[in-house]
Formats: sequence, C-alpha cells, structure tokens
Amino acid sequence: ILTARLTKACPINSRQRGFIRSAGCSENLKLLQLLNHNAKREHRSLGVVFVDLAKAFNTVSHYHIISSLKQKGMDSHRIALITNLYYNITTRMD
Repeated sequence: ILTARLTKACPINSRQRGFIRSAGCSENLKLLQLLNHNAKREHRSLGVVFVDLAKAFNTVSHYHIISSLKQKGMDSHRIALITNLYYNITTRMD
C-alpha cells in the first residue's frame, strides 16, 4: 500500500526496472539494440551512458528522502510513517 502511494507522490520513469514489478531489463536491452541498429543504418553517431546506482539507498541521506517527499506534497501522516522507519534504527543478532 505504501509503495503504491509513494509512486503516486513521486512518479518514476517508465524505463525504471529496479525494485518494481516489470519484465526485467530485457525490454531496455531490446530498445538499446534497436537504437544501435537505427544509428548504424542511418550512419549517425549514438552516445550511450550507463549509470550504476549500486547501494543508492545506502548513500542517499534520510533527510533528503524526507525533504523530497515534503517537496512533492506528500501528506504529513505518511511522511511521519516513513520518518519513523528511519528513527533509532538498530540491528540485533542473537
């Protein structure tokens, strides 16, 4: 439920494949192949950039996440729920 509501507040790009239900990256690879084929056929240059956001959740500050949600207009109750997820986090191993 929370994911659905967050998606409404902060829409993601239709090409996003991580952490969402989708056919995987095969569709994006097929698109890249098509772009490459068309560029070769039309003798046009093509620039491609791959961005690796590995461990993005470890590097984005919690403050920035909360600030972004406020800026996007998410209601204070849901922001409080998410803020509480980050508050006083501990790990315990028995």
